[in-house]
Amino acid sequence: MHRNFVFRLFSFLSLGVFLHAGVLFAQSGNSGTINGVVKDPSGAVVAGASVSVHNPVSGYDRTATTDSTGSFTFSNIPLNPYHLSVAAAGFGAYAQDVDVRSSVPVAVNVALTVAGSSSTVTVEGGGDLIENDSTFHTDVDRALFDKLPLESQSSSVSSLVTLSTPGVAADSNGLFHGMGDHAENSFSVDGQPITDQQSKVFSNQIPLDSIQSLEVISGAPPAEYGDKTSLVINVTTRSGLGETTPHGSVTGSYGSFGSATGGFDLGYGNDKWGNFIAVGGLNSGRFLDPPEFSVMHDKGNEENFFDRVDYQLSTSDSLHLNVGYTRSWFQTPNSFDAQNATPWNGVVVANGGLDPNGNVVGPTDQRSKIGTFNIAPTWNHLFSSTTVLTAGFYVRRDAYNYYPSGDPFADLGPSNLQQETVSQDRSLTNAGARASVSYVKGIHNVKAGAVYEQTFLTENDHFGIVDPTLNAPCLDANGVPVFVGNPGLNNPTQCGTALSTNPALYPTPFAANASFVPILGCIDLTRPTPSAADGCGTASSATHFFHGHTDVKQFALYIQDTITVKNWSFNVGIRGDIYNGLSKATQAEPRLGVAYNIKQSNTVLRISYARTLESPFNENLVLSSRGCLDAVVANLFAATGEGCTSATTGAVNIAPSTLPPGYRNEFHAGLQQAFGKYLVVDGEYIWKYTHNAYDFSILGATPITFPIAWNNSKIPGYAIRANVPNYHGLTALVVMSSVAARFFTPQIGGVGAVPITSAVPTPFRIDHDEKFNLTAHLQYQFAKRGPWVGFNWRYDSGLVAGPVPCAGGNCNNGPNGTDTVVDASILTPDQQFQAGLFCTVSGTKVFATPTTPISPNSLCPAADYGSTKLKIPAPGTEDDDRNPPRVRARNLFDVAIGHDNLFNGDRYKWSIRLTAINIANKDAVYNFLSTFSGTHYVTPRALTAEIGFHF
Repeated sequence: MHRNFVFRLFSFLSLGVFLHAGVLFAQSGNSGTINGVVKDPSGAVVAGASVSVHNPVSGYDRTATTDSTGSFTFSNIPLNPYHLSVAAAGFGAYAQDVDVRSSVPVAVNVALTVAGSSSTVTVEGGGDLIENDSTFHTDVDRALFDKLPLESQSSSVSSLVTLSTPGVAADSNGLFHGMGDHAENSFSVDGQPITDQQSKVFSNQIPLDSIQSLEVISGAPPAEYGDKTSLVINVTTRSGLGETTPHGSVTGSYGSFGSATGGFDLGYGNDKWGNFIAVGGLNSGRFLDPPEFSVMHDKGNEENFFDRVDYQLSTSDSLHLNVGYTRSWFQTPNSFDAQNATPWNGVVVANGGLDPNGNVVGPTDQRSKIGTFNIAPTWNHLFSSTTVLTAGFYVRRDAYNYYPSGDPFADLGPSNLQQETVSQDRSLTNAGARASVSYVKGIHNVKAGAVYEQTFLTENDHFGIVDPTLNAPCLDANGVPVFVGNPGLNNPTQCGTALSTNPALYPTPFAANASFVPILGCIDLTRPTPSAADGCGTASSATHFFHGHTDVKQFALYIQDTITVKNWSFNVGIRGDIYNGLSKATQAEPRLGVAYNIKQSNTVLRISYARTLESPFNENLVLSSRGCLDAVVANLFAATGEGCTSATTGAVNIAPSTLPPGYRNEFHAGLQQAFGKYLVVDGEYIWKYTHNAYDFSILGATPITFPIAWNNSKIPGYAIRANVPNYHGLTALVVMSSVAARFFTPQIGGVGAVPITSAVPTPFRIDHDEKFNLTAHLQYQFAKRGPWVGFNWRYDSGLVAGPVPCAGGNCNNGPNGTDTVVDASILTPDQQFQAGLFCTVSGTKVFATPTTPISPNSLCPAADYGSTKLKIPAPGTEDDDRNPPRVRARNLFDVAIGHDNLFNGDRYKWSIRLTAINIANKDAVYNFLSTFSGTHYVTPRALTAEIGFHF
């Protein structure tokens, strides 16, 4: 695998060189421009003056030198307020605050004074730290995240958002849940909207090396944003425009779990054009977060390529092109059950460790491959100094392949996880066009635009039964499903006279299983070849093929205006969405925000409201919406407890389970307060009410997930961020939040949806609900050219856990319905071990092991029962809404130490960096048997060393 990894990385480098040589294509949709002329007191231009722009909160800092005409330009500036300063020999200092809020260029004319005096139009004290903006958001520049210890190398953008943004609940495998919603996040990369899932089990993220800055909108979204808006992540990529001297770096690292990375980036150009290219690769022995603290069957690799080209056609027209491709391949991590091939419900053991064909089963060997391609050209036209047109199109494609084990019977997991073998070939192609006009004059900052896109979904799935007890034709004298091996039984008519191949285990005659489903017998790989008499025609036992395809069309129009009147800022807008997929909806969505700046105290007060259309997730949308129309799929999902059954009769529903689009009303109130020049605190309270609230469910123990919809959700909470800008080399960032995710039954869409049987929806805390989380990041730079250190503390109070045995309440599973004894037998010994379950016997805690339960029969007195990894409600107190089982609170600590210029070079620099993740080696889980993602452990202590060459 290492040889293939190196070959693919070399291929990516070659592709980058080819594109660089052949394409010359400037301003992106998420950024602006500052330009101007520096003059002396007489009005003559000043050449060679140093002009810098700086945002103390995000850490953004750039410097330019005026040319022979006294002109300067800063392009690709993230939309934010900045402090502009000018210095020139023989002249006094000059400073001014500049607000960049659209793609309309901001013109700054600088008139210097003679030495000994100064000219400023800046806000003193904490005025640089606050923004008179009604939308709560977080700004992060490379100056911060370059030195932030990130937990996930393969999902570094997700890690960055989780650690730097308040209101985000951390989950496994690069997933994050913003402001109480399940992965309702979208990206806007240089203005290109990306609303599909971006975690590493769905897609490949944009490489972190290509990003200049992030703006994460957690507040009420302005009208230009739609679809999935709990978090909107505006990404401004790096550009080579104006880089008259090529700049770049070559880096390499090696660390724990055999993780190795290599990367190269280069930016170069002039005033008319620029090119930035980034190529990188990762090879790791722990690519995904596994279901055990130990790492088994978890290798993976990733190669990525990104190229941005800017070209200034004229003073009025510019072109911008983003091209990217990323490929990842990874194994699905094994539990001890899967690694040791022990979960066959006793069948493998009883059959001498062999499958029905006489082959040794061996460990589970499930793998995935994802290829992501993206191209997005954009044209900007400057009509006047007040008006800019931006237009572009984009095509993004995710190709996902999931491969089952070579021996399909190795895919059989515990009966509460997986009883089928599955393979998938799925693609998602998102093609769209966008256009907007920005107009800035006087008190108005107007933006109006339209977006049209189509998402082509193709899903090819194969299903086969590998659990002989799932749809057994016969039952023994105790009513237990019977497996007798080959030659076996195909239908219940054979049960009365059948002779067992092992009479000691299976006395005859058997009883017919009244619940036997003939159509499932046709895909039961544990049975002999069926015949026409079995209702299968001439087909032999084989997997069932499900094919689904649809084209989701979406169109949106919007207009918004930010009106600034003295200390007031009003954000008024409206958006119209048309959704036409497997279901249809139209929605008019008003957006309103008001902010007031109390300049005397450096305080900003704000309130905002947004109405949004909520569209279903696209990943496996066809299977979820139309799977129950397929008789085989419907009966299989019903048999495995995954859905397609009636809520009243329990019968199989051969009916569509289409996910209807939903709608949301959300209200925000916030405050931003600066304390002097070195601390700013920003807080927001939210109320979100959603009809048709989306979630994911999972197919067995595979990474194949599908969308579902609940009746509604209510999400209240708060988020707080505190920044300490650079103070003598020290910077600090603290984010914290408490957001409740209350969802309400019944499930109304997707596989598993059932008719409404109660007039009163029942609330429950969904598995991404978390009471409190906090991240504190400290960073210190020793002298201007000295070493630096970065430190993270992450606290999570714990997500809601899956089906945890407990006594009393809604999870009562004690004998005879009592709340004095807990029956943990619904979990395998390994699952009990994953949960850290124990039973105290004679004063000694007896812990489960991967092969031994907490007691011989898994029963334990409630008073003696507990867990080191889960917080289990006291006997009789469990409540799905007010007191559900949760993952135990955890504290994780990370540190990074480095030096960006080891040998004090000017043109060429060497850097070194040492990173330690989870330095205390905390043994903890993200989640346990989550309906979305199963069980996953946090990263054990991981050490990484990186060296880099910069020019």
